[in-house]
Amino acid sequence: MRAFVFPGQGAQTIGMGRELAQAYPAAQAVFDEVDEALGEKLSALIWEGDAETLTLTQNAQPALMATSIAAMRALEAEGFGIKDADFVAGHSLGEYSALCAAGALSLPDTARLLRLRGQAMQEAVPVGMGAMAAILGLDFETVDRIAREVGGDEVVQAANDNDPAQVVISGHKGAVEAAAEAMKAAGAKRALMLPVSAPFHSVLMQPAAAVMADALAGVEIHSPAVPVFANVRAEPVTEPGAIRRLLVEQVTGTVRWRESVANMAEIGVTEFWEIGAGKALSGMIKRIAKDAVVRNVGAPADIAALKG
Repeated sequence: MRAFVFPGQGAQTIGMGRELAQAYPAAQAVFDEVDEALGEKLSALIWEGDAETLTLTQNAQPALMATSIAAMRALEAEGFGIKDADFVAGHSLGEYSALCAAGALSLPDTARLLRLRGQAMQEAVPVGMGAMAAILGLDFETVDRIAREVGGDEVVQAANDNDPAQVVISGHKGAVEAAAEAMKAAGAKRALMLPVSAPFHSVLMQPAAAVMADALAGVEIHSPAVPVFANVRAEPVTEPGAIRRLLVEQVTGTVRWRESVANMAEIGVTEFWEIGAGKALSGMIKRIAKDAVVRNVGAPADIAALKG
């Protein structure tokens, strides 16, 4: 069995997807359609802009999705496609890419939703109030317990359960810093403050969840061509109403990536294709499902290798 997986924020780089667009008209058409949906040349920023502007949440989210869907269209041009996957999944914003790839969301709707999601997440908490930190070398249960003990009147919670030795915490800056120190004292190999502008996947994102609830209520969601492993459930969903509800929960909920990959492996997935920019998910998958075959699909050379 095979799963197509789609990267989240942090994978963005200037120039991503350009080779795909040059080699495949169908990939170029994706960037054109996203530009039209947003009313601006996001593609110019992706290929010729500066990294700081691309990294802004409201730009990075639709840009990464566009690159992933361009890679899907290139795959389809070579005879591969969603029919070659048994499941899809995405890390945080990548869940939107997965839903678009599986036909649950249209490309224009996905682009507009991610632009709004990025804006709403940025505006939910004043800059400087929130923070995130990556905790290396402790398991999720330990990180979650310490976060609950340290938080006090401020928010700090486990935000991303990425792999067996990497958990990201999120919340008020002071509480995140205190929790990071407590986790180092408890045996964490490292606790790295992340260069992000908001405390994603924490309850502080509730204003953004309300914005997304309203936006998603007005968007048509279809049953996906293959089941989508939802971040907050770590299990497959196909029913449009459940997808809508879980996308709202995802804004404040924990990204259960480790469990999602482990559950896919347990039910027989032996091959994961990371569709889009970067290789961050591939590293996580190899630490979760050690026997799985992991392939990257982000450039024409990657597709040529699949054909070979």
